[in-house]
Amino acid sequence: MLRGLIVDWGGVLTSDIRGSVGRWADRHGVDLKAYGQVIGQWLGPDGELEAMLNPIHALERGEIEVPHFEEILAAELTKRTGAHHDPHELLQGMFEEFEHAHDMNALVRRARQKGIRTALLSNSWGDFYPRDLWDGMFDVVVISGEVGMRKPEPGIFALTLDQLDLPATECVFVDDLAHNITAGAELGLVGVLHESYDQTLGELQALFGIDLT
Repeated sequence: MLRGLIVDWGGVLTSDIRGSVGRWADRHGVDLKAYGQVIGQWLGPDGELEAMLNPIHALERGEIEVPHFEEILAAELTKRTGAHHDPHELLQGMFEEFEHAHDMNALVRRARQKGIRTALLSNSWGDFYPRDLWDGMFDVVVISGEVGMRKPEPGIFALTLDQLDLPATECVFVDDLAHNITAGAELGLVGVLHESYDQTLGELQALFGIDLT
């Protein structure tokens, strides 16, 4: 019997990450190809480079502050393009392009109203979250930078499940990144790879056996 729903934030409760980053790059004059090369180099093909070599992992675990990460990112972009990039509020500008996904947020609220325990599990790039919109939405909120762990590390899933007071086998995990879904499934979570509202709604209704419309 499934009783818990764990959801990601960026790309699930917001607009598509690729589109949001594309709008940011256009608005701020960032070379999107260069940005993709930098991020790809840090993350690697499976998102599993060590944090000591990976500023993204360090940021997500709260091991470096946003301004430091912005300086590293701006320097890498400048090195690749030859154009100056101002690190000041680089990430704030990015997250201003993330749009609230009203349909997905409403779906989580309806699930909780139906008696399903809900949790947010997010890898953070600073605190740019619309926390004022979460009142009454989650039983548990786990932000990577606040707990010193990040997806797909087993510990952050274990912490979330402990706070939900539910075993992994009784929880569904929704994320837009396949390697996070795989990591959760290895621990017993039922994974749903989010691609669209209609697809995720259909899968959740089938898994929980209730109407969530």
